[in-house]
Amino acid sequence: MLVLAAIPDFQLHRLRRAAEGRFEFVRARGWEEALDLIRTRPVELAVVDPLLSGEARRQEIERLRVLFPSLPIFVYTTLMPETAGVLLALGRHGIQHVVFAHHDDHPAVLRRVLGDEAARTASQRLVAEIADRLTPLPANLRTVIEEALRAPTEVQRVRQVAERARVDRRTFYRWITRAGLPSPRHFLAAARVLYAHRLLQDPGFTIEDVVARMSYGQAKILQQHARTYLGLTAGEMRLSLTPEEALERVSQRFRRPAAATHRAAS
Repeated sequence: MLVLAAIPDFQLHRLRRAAEGRFEFVRARGWEEALDLIRTRPVELAVVDPLLSGEARRQEIERLRVLFPSLPIFVYTTLMPETAGVLLALGRHGIQHVVFAHHDDHPAVLRRVLGDEAARTASQRLVAEIADRLTPLPANLRTVIEEALRAPTEVQRVRQVAERARVDRRTFYRWITRAGLPSPRHFLAAARVLYAHRLLQDPGFTIEDVVARMSYGQAKILQQHARTYLGLTAGEMRLSLTPEEALERVSQRFRRPAAATHRAAS
C-alpha cells in the first residue's frame, strides 16, 4: 500500500522502521507536491504534519480533506503550544488519529495507527468481504490475490498474478474454479473499478484524472467496467452510488457461484 508522507525526515525514518516493509512511502516536501502525488500516484493513505512548512498550519490539510474525503489521513507532528489549535480544528474535519514525535511514536504505536487507517481503505474492505472465499487457495496464491485486490493499479493482468504466485495459468484457473470465485480477469477488473469509484467520490479528481491514474488508456474502458460491475456509467456511479453500495455490488459478484458470474458478465 502506498502512503503519502508529508512529514519531516526524522518522522519519515521512524515511520519506515515501524512499517517493517508492509507499506511503501512517497515523500512530499510541500503541500502542492502532496496534491500532485495524490492525483497521480496510487496513494491510499496520507500521514501529514501541520509543521511541514516550518510553522503550524491547518489550511493545507483541510484542503486535502475537502478535495479527497475518502483518503484516510492521520497527523504525525511535534507536541508544542502552536499545534494545539491546529489539531482542534483538524478534529472538526474528521481527522482523529494524532501521533506525537518523541512522545507516543513508539514503533508499535505507529504500526497500529497505520494498520487502523489502512483497514478503512476500499481495497482492504473488499479483501475482508471475500476473505472466506480465498481460504481454500494455497497460501502463496491467496497472498498474491489479496495484494492484487489491494493494489489494482499495480496488478492488472492474470499473467502477473500467476507469475507472482509462481504457478502456471492452468493451475491458477483450476484453483480459482475450485474456490467458486469469478474468473481472475473479472475479479481484477472489478477491484479496479471499485478503486476508480472511490477516487470519483472525491471532488479533487476528474474522470480524466482517474482514467490516467488507473491506466485505463481510454475513458470508454472505464465506462465499460462501470456498467459491467456496478451497473452504471462513470458519471452516474460518481453521483448516485455510495462507497458502501459500490462495495456491496462488487462483493455480491464474488459471493455468487462462478458460473453465474460468468453468465452475468457475458
